[in-house]
Amino acid sequence: MSNADRQGMIAQAVRESGRITVQDLVRLTGASEMTIRRDLDALAAQGVLERVRGGARTLLLRGDEPPFALRAREAVDAKRRIAAEVCSLIADGETVLLDSGTTCLEIAHLLRRRPITVMPLSLQAIHVLGQGPGLAGLMVPGGQPRAAEGALTGPLALASLAALRFDTAIMGCCGLSSAEGLTAYDLDDAAVKKAGIASARRIIVAADGSKLGHTAYAHVGPSTLLHTLVTDTTAPAEEVTALERTGTLVKAV
Repeated sequence: MSNADRQGMIAQAVRESGRITVQDLVRLTGASEMTIRRDLDALAAQGVLERVRGGARTLLLRGDEPPFALRAREAVDAKRRIAAEVCSLIADGETVLLDSGTTCLEIAHLLRRRPITVMPLSLQAIHVLGQGPGLAGLMVPGGQPRAAEGALTGPLALASLAALRFDTAIMGCCGLSSAEGLTAYDLDDAAVKKAGIASARRIIVAADGSKLGHTAYAHVGPSTLLHTLVTDTTAPAEEVTALERTGTLVKAV
């Protein structure tokens, strides 16, 4: 097991249990106690968890958004498959709005090689796309980055979106269901997502299966706004069926 895989397993275990001991993690991963302690120190330094005597505990309250560093370690293979499928739906020459979030960051790594024009909504994606050898154009919006997330929000971000029209908006989400629609944890982030959806002719949502059937508290819009959802095979079948009934094309990879 690689360091990244082991630390991802540890982060998930702490998140699910709330609090866990070093010995529990030794049994879970098969790694030595010294290795687990080093992993916990590294994850604590990234803001993924809190070190306590004999183990670690989660930093999350119920309903809080998991830290970017933690989400970046979750469902990595699924996110990369989703990214590849999303990129296959983008034609050369398009103008594309790319949302913030860990799945959209995976998409940025692939889009930077494409002859398209992109406006990314996070500092991380701006950095990745700025190194793109084949990109036709990179537009950088205004806005204030959210701490740790890097997502651009606020009046300048909204003004940038209002001034432009895109062929496609690639959106992430914190929750998606046929009943509650697209939702986010942060109200400012939700406002930017709404503006992004309003500025594009086609809406593609990229979300791994854990987001489906889940609802965060900031409403973005109904599921009927979505043209295509790209998810993975862990997505709940009943939620996929319900979204398809509302007219959304669902691609599970």
